[in-house]
Amino acid sequence: MLMRQPPLAFQAVEAALEAAKSTVELNRAALETAQINLNYCTIVAPVKGVVVDRRVNIGQTVVSSLSAPSLFLLAKDLTRLQIWASVNEADIGQIHAGQAVSFRVAAFPGERFVGKVIQVRLNAIMTQNVVTYTVVIGADNPDGKLLPYMTATLDFAVQRRTSVLRVPNVALRWQPSPQQVAEGFRADAVNGAAPTPASQLADTKKAPAAPGRLWVVDGQFVRPVKVQIGLSDGIVSEIAGGELQEGTSVVVGETIADSADSSNPFAPKLPAKK
Repeated sequence: MLMRQPPLAFQAVEAALEAAKSTVELNRAALETAQINLNYCTIVAPVKGVVVDRRVNIGQTVVSSLSAPSLFLLAKDLTRLQIWASVNEADIGQIHAGQAVSFRVAAFPGERFVGKVIQVRLNAIMTQNVVTYTVVIGADNPDGKLLPYMTATLDFAVQRRTSVLRVPNVALRWQPSPQQVAEGFRADAVNGAAPTPASQLADTKKAPAAPGRLWVVDGQFVRPVKVQIGLSDGIVSEIAGGELQEGTSVVVGETIADSADSSNPFAPKLPAKK
Protein backbone atom coordinates (compact mmCIF):
# COMPACT_ATOMS: atom_id res chain seq x y z
CA MET A 1 0.00 0.00 0.00
CA LEU A 2 1.40 3.32 -0.98
CA MET A 3 1.37 6.33 1.47
CA ARG A 4 1.01 9.83 0.21
CA GLN A 5 3.67 12.36 1.33
CA PRO A 6 2.47 15.64 2.91
CA PRO A 7 2.65 18.56 0.62
CA LEU A 8 5.71 20.76 0.72
CA ALA A 9 3.71 23.72 2.05
CA PHE A 10 2.72 21.77 5.19
CA GLN A 11 6.35 20.79 5.85
CA ALA A 12 7.40 24.39 5.57
CA VAL A 13 4.78 25.45 8.13
CA GLU A 14 5.95 22.75 10.58
CA ALA A 15 9.56 23.92 10.22
CA ALA A 16 8.49 27.51 10.83
CA LEU A 17 6.60 26.41 13.96
CA GLU A 18 9.66 24.66 15.39
CA ALA A 19 11.78 27.70 14.64
CA ALA A 20 9.25 29.92 16.43
CA LYS A 21 9.35 27.65 19.51
CA SER A 22 13.15 27.85 19.57
CA THR A 23 12.93 31.64 19.32
CA VAL A 24 10.56 31.71 22.32
CA GLU A 25 13.00 29.61 24.40
CA LEU A 26 15.88 31.92 23.45
CA ASN A 27 13.86 34.98 24.37
CA ARG A 28 12.82 33.38 27.69
CA ALA A 29 16.51 32.69 28.54
CA ALA A 30 17.43 36.26 27.59
CA LEU A 31 14.63 37.54 29.85
CA GLU A 32 15.91 35.49 32.81
CA THR A 33 19.44 36.77 32.22
CA ALA A 34 18.21 40.36 32.10
CA GLN A 35 16.16 39.83 35.29
CA ILE A 36 19.24 38.48 37.10
CA ASN A 37 21.32 41.45 35.97
CA LEU A 38 18.55 43.80 37.09
CA ASN A 39 18.50 42.18 40.52
CA TYR A 40 22.25 42.77 40.78
CA CYS A 41 21.55 46.50 40.54
CA THR A 42 19.59 46.40 43.80
CA ILE A 43 21.69 45.83 46.97
CA VAL A 44 19.69 44.48 49.92
CA ALA A 45 20.78 43.79 53.49
CA PRO A 46 21.28 40.11 54.39
CA VAL A 47 19.65 40.60 57.81
CA LYS A 48 17.23 43.01 59.45
CA GLY A 49 18.83 45.21 62.07
CA VAL A 50 20.30 48.60 62.97
CA VAL A 51 22.92 50.36 60.85
CA VAL A 52 25.99 50.96 63.01
CA ASP A 53 28.32 52.31 60.34
CA ARG A 54 27.95 53.40 56.70
CA ARG A 55 31.13 52.67 54.74
CA VAL A 56 30.12 54.08 51.32
CA ASN A 57 28.85 57.45 50.14
CA ILE A 58 25.83 58.22 47.98
CA GLY A 59 26.76 57.90 44.29
CA GLN A 60 29.96 55.96 44.98
CA THR A 61 30.72 53.21 42.48
CA VAL A 62 30.73 49.74 44.05
CA VAL A 63 32.78 47.11 42.21
CA SER A 64 32.32 43.46 43.03
CA SER A 65 35.57 41.53 42.75
CA LEU A 66 36.85 38.36 44.42
CA SER A 67 35.79 39.75 47.81
CA ALA A 68 32.42 41.39 48.33
CA PRO A 69 32.68 45.07 49.30
CA SER A 70 31.45 46.15 52.74
CA LEU A 71 28.72 48.79 52.46
CA PHE A 72 27.16 48.94 55.95
CA LEU A 73 27.89 47.50 59.35
CA LEU A 74 24.66 46.08 60.77
CA ALA A 75 23.77 45.07 64.30
CA LYS A 76 21.17 42.33 64.11
CA ASP A 77 19.89 42.60 67.69
CA LEU A 78 21.15 45.24 70.15
CA THR A 79 19.21 43.65 73.01
CA ARG A 80 21.85 40.92 73.12
CA LEU A 81 25.52 41.94 73.01
CA GLN A 82 28.88 40.21 73.10
CA ILE A 83 32.00 41.31 74.94
CA TRP A 84 35.43 40.25 73.68
CA ALA A 85 37.74 40.22 76.68
CA SER A 86 41.52 39.73 76.64
CA VAL A 87 42.53 37.34 79.45
CA ASN A 88 46.15 36.76 80.44
CA GLU A 89 47.52 33.25 79.98
CA ALA A 90 48.13 32.99 83.75
CA ASP A 91 44.37 33.31 84.39
CA ILE A 92 42.89 31.54 81.37
CA GLY A 93 42.92 28.18 83.19
CA GLN A 94 40.18 29.46 85.52
CA ILE A 95 37.85 30.53 82.67
CA HIS A 96 35.29 28.13 81.21
CA ALA A 97 32.05 28.29 79.23
CA GLY A 98 28.97 29.10 81.29
CA GLN A 99 30.95 30.97 83.95
CA ALA A 100 29.23 33.98 85.51
CA VAL A 101 30.75 37.40 84.76
CA SER A 102 30.01 40.88 86.11
CA PHE A 103 31.29 44.02 84.42
CA ARG A 104 31.17 47.80 84.47
CA VAL A 105 31.36 50.46 81.76
CA ALA A 106 32.57 54.05 82.07
CA ALA A 107 29.22 55.42 80.88
CA PHE A 108 27.46 53.99 83.98
CA PRO A 109 30.08 53.85 86.75
CA GLY A 110 27.58 53.12 89.51
CA GLU A 111 25.88 50.20 87.76
CA ARG A 112 27.06 46.61 87.42
CA PHE A 113 25.99 44.38 84.54
CA VAL A 114 26.06 40.58 84.38
CA GLY A 115 26.75 38.03 81.68
CA LYS A 116 28.09 34.54 80.98
CA VAL A 117 31.12 33.16 79.18
CA ILE A 118 30.13 31.81 75.75
CA GLN A 119 33.47 30.78 74.29
CA VAL A 120 37.19 30.68 75.05
CA ARG A 121 39.01 31.11 71.75
CA LEU A 122 42.20 29.15 71.24
CA ASN A 123 43.92 31.67 68.98
CA ALA A 124 46.29 33.50 71.35
CA ILE A 125 47.58 37.04 70.77
CA MET A 126 51.12 38.00 71.79
CA THR A 127 51.79 41.69 72.50
CA GLN A 128 55.21 42.65 73.86
CA ASN A 129 55.82 39.04 75.02
CA VAL A 130 52.46 38.99 76.86
CA VAL A 131 50.14 36.18 75.71
CA THR A 132 46.40 36.81 75.98
CA TYR A 133 43.36 34.82 74.92
CA THR A 134 40.05 36.19 73.66
CA VAL A 135 37.06 35.24 75.80
CA VAL A 136 33.56 35.89 74.41
CA ILE A 137 30.94 36.92 76.98
CA GLY A 138 27.23 37.24 76.24
CA ALA A 139 25.14 39.85 78.04
CA ASP A 140 21.51 40.96 77.86
CA ASN A 141 20.81 44.60 77.00
CA PRO A 142 17.02 44.96 77.19
CA ASP A 143 17.00 48.70 77.94
CA GLY A 144 19.66 49.58 75.33
CA LYS A 145 22.11 51.16 77.78
CA LEU A 146 25.09 49.24 76.44
CA LEU A 147 26.33 50.44 73.06
CA PRO A 148 28.76 48.90 70.57
CA TYR A 149 32.50 49.60 71.07
CA MET A 150 32.18 50.42 74.78
CA THR A 151 35.11 49.45 77.01
CA ALA A 152 34.18 47.10 79.85
CA THR A 153 36.04 46.07 83.00
CA LEU A 154 35.15 42.49 83.89
CA ASP A 155 35.20 40.33 87.03
CA PHE A 156 35.03 36.56 86.49
CA ALA A 157 33.37 34.56 89.28
CA VAL A 158 36.10 31.97 89.83
CA GLN A 159 34.81 30.82 93.24
CA ARG A 160 31.94 31.87 95.43
CA ARG A 161 31.37 31.96 99.18
CA THR A 162 28.13 32.88 100.92
CA SER A 163 27.41 33.87 104.54
CA VAL A 164 31.08 34.30 105.43
CA LEU A 165 32.96 36.72 107.66
CA ARG A 166 34.96 39.26 105.66
CA VAL A 167 37.17 42.27 106.33
CA PRO A 168 38.66 45.04 104.17
CA ASN A 169 42.07 44.20 102.75
CA VAL A 170 43.47 47.48 104.09
CA ALA A 171 42.91 46.14 107.62
CA LEU A 172 45.12 43.14 106.84
CA ARG A 173 47.91 45.38 105.56
CA TRP A 174 47.92 47.97 108.36
CA GLN A 175 50.80 47.78 110.83
CA PRO A 176 50.97 49.86 114.06
CA SER A 177 54.07 51.23 115.73
CA PRO A 178 55.22 49.49 118.97
CA GLN A 179 54.04 52.47 121.07
CA GLN A 180 50.48 51.94 119.82
CA VAL A 181 50.33 48.25 120.87
CA ALA A 182 49.06 47.15 124.28
CA GLU A 183 51.70 46.12 126.87
CA GLY A 184 51.30 42.36 126.59
CA PHE A 185 51.45 42.33 122.80
CA ARG A 186 54.35 44.64 121.94
CA ALA A 187 56.81 41.78 121.49
CA ASP A 188 54.42 40.20 119.03
CA ALA A 189 54.16 43.50 117.15
CA VAL A 190 57.95 43.74 116.83
CA ASN A 191 58.76 40.08 116.13
CA GLY A 192 55.46 39.00 114.56
CA ALA A 193 54.65 38.40 110.95
CA ALA A 194 54.73 41.22 108.44
CA PRO A 195 51.47 42.63 107.00
CA THR A 196 49.86 40.46 104.37
CA PRO A 197 51.05 41.61 100.91
CA ALA A 198 48.48 42.76 98.39
CA SER A 199 49.53 40.10 95.87
CA GLN A 200 48.63 37.36 98.34
CA LEU A 201 45.28 38.95 99.14
CA ALA A 202 44.35 39.13 95.47
CA ASP A 203 45.39 35.52 94.73
CA THR A 204 42.12 33.57 94.71
CA LYS A 205 43.79 30.40 93.40
CA LYS A 206 45.26 29.51 96.79
CA ALA A 207 43.43 26.42 98.04
CA PRO A 208 44.55 26.51 101.70
CA ALA A 209 43.79 29.52 103.86
CA ALA A 210 46.75 31.86 104.36
CA PRO A 211 47.69 33.16 107.82
CA GLY A 212 47.09 36.84 108.54
CA ARG A 213 46.73 39.32 111.36
CA LEU A 214 44.27 42.04 112.25
CA TRP A 215 44.36 44.74 114.90
CA VAL A 216 41.49 45.60 117.23
CA VAL A 217 41.16 48.47 119.72
CA ASP A 218 42.06 47.60 123.32
CA GLY A 219 41.40 50.70 125.41
CA GLN A 220 43.86 53.38 124.31
CA PHE A 221 45.95 50.84 122.41
CA VAL A 222 45.54 48.05 119.87
CA ARG A 223 46.16 44.32 120.08
CA PRO A 224 46.65 41.70 117.33
CA VAL A 225 44.17 39.03 116.33
CA LYS A 226 45.38 36.06 114.28
CA VAL A 227 43.13 34.96 111.42
CA GLN A 228 43.10 32.67 108.40
CA ILE A 229 42.53 34.45 105.08
CA GLY A 230 40.35 32.76 102.46
CA LEU A 231 39.12 34.09 99.14
CA SER A 232 39.62 37.72 98.15
CA ASP A 233 38.30 39.95 95.39
CA GLY A 234 41.04 42.53 95.83
CA ILE A 235 38.88 44.76 98.07
CA VAL A 236 37.66 42.50 100.86
CA SER A 237 38.87 39.07 102.04
CA GLU A 238 37.16 36.11 103.59
CA ILE A 239 38.13 35.20 107.17
CA ALA A 240 38.15 31.39 107.06
CA GLY A 241 39.21 30.94 110.69
CA GLY A 242 40.97 32.47 113.65
CA GLU A 243 40.08 34.48 116.72
CA LEU A 244 38.00 37.21 115.09
CA GLN A 245 34.31 37.30 116.03
CA GLU A 246 31.47 38.73 113.96
CA GLY A 247 30.78 42.38 114.71
CA THR A 248 34.28 43.12 116.05
CA SER A 249 35.67 46.49 114.93
CA VAL A 250 39.09 46.24 113.28
CA VAL A 251 41.61 49.01 112.67
CA VAL A 252 42.02 50.05 109.03
CA GLY A 253 44.22 53.12 109.59
CA GLU A 254 44.92 56.08 111.84
CA THR A 255 44.09 59.77 111.77
CA ILE A 256 46.10 62.71 113.11
CA ALA A 257 44.25 65.00 115.51
CA ASP A 258 44.55 68.75 115.11
CA SER A 259 44.69 69.48 118.86
CA ALA A 260 48.12 69.31 120.47
CA ASP A 261 46.76 68.22 123.87
CA SER A 262 44.70 65.34 122.46
CA SER A 263 44.80 62.14 124.47
CA ASN A 264 44.68 60.00 121.34
CA PRO A 265 47.77 57.73 121.45
CA PHE A 266 47.86 57.60 117.64
CA ALA A 267 48.31 61.40 117.34
CA PRO A 268 51.89 62.84 117.28
CA LYS A 269 52.97 64.96 120.27
CA LEU A 270 53.66 68.55 119.27
CA PRO A 271 56.05 70.75 121.32
CA ALA A 272 54.39 73.13 123.78
CA LYS A 273 54.24 76.79 122.87
CA LYS A 274 56.28 79.24 125.00
